[in-house]
Amino acid sequence: MITFRWFGERDPIPLAYIRQIPAVRGIVGALFDIPVGEAWTLERVAALREQVEEHGMTLEVIESVPVHEDIKLGRATRDRFIDTYCESIRNIGRAGIRVLCYNFMPVFYWTRTDLERRLLDGSTALAYDDGALRKIDLSRGTSDLPGWATAYSASALEALLSAYREIGEEKLWENFAYFLQRVVPVAAAARVKLALHPDDPPWSIFGLPRIITSKAALERVIGIADDPANGVTFCAGSLAADAANDLAEIIRSIGGKGRIHFAHCRNIKRTGVRSFEETAHPSDQGDVDMRAVLAALHEIGFDGPIRSDHGRMIWGEVGQPGYGLHDRALGAMYLYGLWEGLTG
Repeated sequence: MITFRWFGERDPIPLAYIRQIPAVRGIVGALFDIPVGEAWTLERVAALREQVEEHGMTLEVIESVPVHEDIKLGRATRDRFIDTYCESIRNIGRAGIRVLCYNFMPVFYWTRTDLERRLLDGSTALAYDDGALRKIDLSRGTSDLPGWATAYSASALEALLSAYREIGEEKLWENFAYFLQRVVPVAAAARVKLALHPDDPPWSIFGLPRIITSKAALERVIGIADDPANGVTFCAGSLAADAANDLAEIIRSIGGKGRIHFAHCRNIKRTGVRSFEETAHPSDQGDVDMRAVLAALHEIGFDGPIRSDHGRMIWGEVGQPGYGLHDRALGAMYLYGLWEGLTG
């Protein structure tokens, strides 16, 4: 199913507009006002589902329930936060939502250094450059970060960065395994598929450890808890930022074991070492062979939700960078056409 991300009432794109995209019948949503670490109630999740259904679509994926930093750091308080995470999973299952996309990135979620990179066709897109990232001054907290959603004061951010300097990649893996071993049985009982999103970009930023970056890492993830509920979100754009990642091979390896539960299909163009810009979705616009990606998904029998992920800002549209209506709608139709051609 082709899906579309919706940011709730704060989204300038109403559900009524999304419903008019011929390919889209599923919504990817979340409850953005609930503080990290608090449980999502059944009433709130069910109300979101009903709101989507009133517009003739289904709530297919929750993206996402954030993982508290104390869990990632392995602090003494983590069990309390894991318990509330488990309660959120149960309520998502009770509401009939079957996929939960989440991530385990320390401090920062997806990161870009430019929210309005001007492309050759005149559109603007999200972009990342490692050199530009190194010039960002974190001494004033997150105020200098382009588009960063979570606000940290200078002191709070420095405390988090300092804490992560003490743990390194292997300790982060240990903390992730501790989390997975406790939430996967709950997800399995609730009939919820956990879909871990790869780190974006797939390398360390600001000296923080990042571990979900490659085929080997994703294989390690599904090996920690050998249960179909423990799966991944295959994100073409995130993984393709590292040219060493063979997307079709990753799909066959992880998806061949039935562990790809959600697919983000966007294109990027690598512009240098650890530098890229997002592009239109068709294969010839970037470095992702989108037909090969969808062909590999079809080959392994994938039947889960697919979304066009980010898009450019085109035709004068003004809105949340990466999440305008027009280019994501074009991307959704492109993916739908490819999928129809592959599946007959």
